[in-house]
Order: sequence, then C-alpha cells, then structure tokens
Amino acid sequence: MSQFLQVLETLLTHIVAVSTFCLEMAGIIILVSCASVCFFKWLKRDRENIRLDLAQGISLALEFKMGGEVLRTVVVREPKELLVLGAIILLRAALTFLIHWEIKNEKKEMENRSA
Repeated sequence: MSQFLQVLETLLTHIVAVSTFCLEMAGIIILVSCASVCFFKWLKRDRENIRLDLAQGISLALEFKMGGEVLRTVVVREPKELLVLGAIILLRAALTFLIHWEIKNEKKEMENRSA
C-alpha cells in the first residue's frame, strides 16, 4: 500500500509541476504579447486605449501567474516554503487589486472625456 501511495504522490508532483509550468508560461506569453502590441500602438501614436489595454493584459497575466502559485501550494513540504508562497500570492493579489482599480479609473476617465 505504501508503494502505491508513493507512486500517487510522485504522479501528483509531476502533474502539479507541469500544470504550474503551463500556467506560468501562459502568463508570460500574455504579458509579452500584450506589452508588444501596446508598444507598437504607442510607436504608431495610436494611444487612445493603450493604458487600458496594457493594464488589462497585465491583470490577465497576473491571474495566470497567481494560479500557478496557488497550484504550487499543493506540493509544499515545509512551512518556510508555504510562507514564501503565501507572500508571493499576497503580493500578486495586491498588484491585481491595484491594476483593477487603475482599470476602473481609466474607464471612468475615458467616459468623462467622451461625454
């Protein structure tokens, strides 16, 4: 029975590692692609919604990265690792909150300009 549990634990560890990698890569791809698109819009002087687009891209990328961190907590072995992961999750959550606040304010500002 203990050998079976070891196999399941190894399988879980590998699944979590692959899933975490995929989520982290998705966040990186989203961030780089969004930043590139916004940079080219900035170069073309098409700056109407550039801040809003960039903030939304960063927010989405952070959500994927935070998902990877939450998934990583499944295989944490030591309390010290859990504290580090908790701090990372709190920082990313705070960044996400601030970015959502910025998005809301930017949308209000855009509505005021168009009115």
